[in-house]
Amino acid sequence: MNHFPQAWGRPRDDVYGQYNPSYLPHSHGGTQKPITHTQSPIVTGTSVIAIKFKSGVVIAADNLASYGSLARFTDVHRLKPFNRKSVVGVGGDVSDMQYLDRLLKSLDVEENYSTGSHTAAESEADPAMMGANNLHTYLSKVMYKRRSDFNPLWNALLVAGLDEKNKPFLASADLLGTTFSGPTMATGFGAHLAQPIMRRIVPDEAASAQLGREEAVQAVRDCMKVLFYRDARSMPEYSIAVVDEKGVELREKEVLENQSWDFADKIRGYGTQTV
Repeated sequence: MNHFPQAWGRPRDDVYGQYNPSYLPHSHGGTQKPITHTQSPIVTGTSVIAIKFKSGVVIAADNLASYGSLARFTDVHRLKPFNRKSVVGVGGDVSDMQYLDRLLKSLDVEENYSTGSHTAAESEADPAMMGANNLHTYLSKVMYKRRSDFNPLWNALLVAGLDEKNKPFLASADLLGTTFSGPTMATGFGAHLAQPIMRRIVPDEAASAQLGREEAVQAVRDCMKVLFYRDARSMPEYSIAVVDEKGVELREKEVLENQSWDFADKIRGYGTQTV
């Protein structure tokens, strides 16, 4: 089987002879190559983690965007608030994240400036009516549509916030449009390193209903510390957001206190030590 996308759905050259691609769209150079979309992320962000507590959700992501292995951009904020009920955490390709950010901003304008079926009293009480569950459904459809066009958005998303009934909501969507929900969620290396820590604290939905806000925030901070030490594409400065009935509280320049590699000179075999 030929695994190149431009070859899917047509006969194999080695069996049926050379394929004529003349009907395909031509590139600007006038060659017979089809126009293809980028499927190789260049500048990427790493893990996003989140945990539900009894009245809301805590979500965090570091501020680093890596150019391959180079820690290139250190002020990229990957938590995107949406109205007063939701925050979207984005991992993966930064350019695709910027596209999603523009999409969310246009959706936010449409939601806030069109009355639709909401009454005036409802609009005054809560001008941003879309809950986190509705936002997640919308984003999952966007991801699936782009995947179906063979032009996926190379991202992993976490949608955290409150649903239409003001209950804590947390779910994910990936570049294939696959969705999951749970009391704790993580993308990237966080799925391997942070999830075990959070699941010890919140093993199921019943446990999340008993978890306090401060305990949830501390659990996320502990996970960010582990990710800094264990994930080569992370940094000690991160963004953290708490979404509850009071709204979205977002802090974008949190730093892991007293976290450095100063202890490394005491490790045998590190640097120019003599044993």
